Amino acid sequence: MTAADPIDAARLSLALGDLRLPAIKLIWPDFAARADKEGWPAARFLAALTEHEIAERARRRVERHLDEARLPPGKTLESFEFDAVPMVSKAQVMALVAGDSWLEKGANLILFGPPGGGKSHLAAAIGYALVENGWRVLFARTTDLVQKLQIARRDLSLESAIAKLDKYHLLILDDFAYVAKDQAETSVIFELIGSRYERRSLLITANQPFGDWGKIFPSQAMTLAAIDRLVHHATIFEMNVESYRRRAALERKRGPGRPPSRATINSNLIDAPRQDP
Repeated sequence: MTAADPIDAARLSLALGDLRLPAIKLIWPDFAARADKEGWPAARFLAALTEHEIAERARRRVERHLDEARLPPGKTLESFEFDAVPMVSKAQVMALVAGDSWLEKGANLILFGPPGGGKSHLAAAIGYALVENGWRVLFARTTDLVQKLQIARRDLSLESAIAKLDKYHLLILDDFAYVAKDQAETSVIFELIGSRYERRSLLITANQPFGDWGKIFPSQAMTLAAIDRLVHHATIFEMNVESYRRRAALERKRGPGRPPSRATINSNLIDAPRQDP
C-alpha cells in the first residue's frame, strides 16, 4: 500500500471543499487505505464514497427538518400507548407515516378527543416519523399561529406568510378548538385552510366535535365551509378515552402494588363515557 502524496491529498481536500462534499472530504483517507489494502477496483471505491456522501446528506437533511418542525420532545410512536387508545389502529398509523398516499394529495388528518387523551402526543409522533421519512412538517399551537398570521395581515403580508407555509407538506395545528371566535383574527385560519385545500395537508387536534366549531369561526357559513374543506379528504380518529394525565395521577396517588380503592373504582365508573347498547 502506498500513502497518498501530501500535495495530491491537499489538492483533493480543497477540491472536495469547493464541490461541497464534506462527508467524502472527511472519510476518503480511511476509504482509500481500505481500498488499497483490499484491492478495490476504482469503481467500487468511488461508489463507496458517493454512497457515504448521499447517506450523510440525508441524515443532515433530517436533522435540519426536525429542527425546523418544532415538534415537542419525546413524543414518538414508540412512546405512544396504543393499548390505552384502542380505537386508533397502530397498523393504520404506521401506514400513514409513510405519507405517500395522502400527503401527495393534500389530504388531512383530524384527531378528536378530550384533553389528556393523547391527541398531541400522537400528532407529534406522526410528524416526527414523517420527517424521518423525508417529509417536511411544522408543529404549532393554533393560537400562536393565528397571532402570527394576524400580524402578517396587519402588515399586508398575509398572502406571503401563508405561501411560506407551503414548504411544509404537513402543518400540525394543535389545540384547534381553543381558538375563540370573539378574536377577530380567527378568519385567517379560514384563509389558511382554503389555501391548503387539496394541495398541502393539515393535521388538526381538537377537543370539541364539529358541532361545537361555531365557537371558533365568526359565522355559521364560514364554519360549514371550513369543515367541508377539512373533511373532504380526511382521516378522522375519535380518541374518546380517559385522560392519560388523570390516570397517571391516580396511579401515583395509589402507589405501586396497591389495588385501586372502592372510591376510585366508583369514580371511574361515574366518569366513564356511556356506551349505548
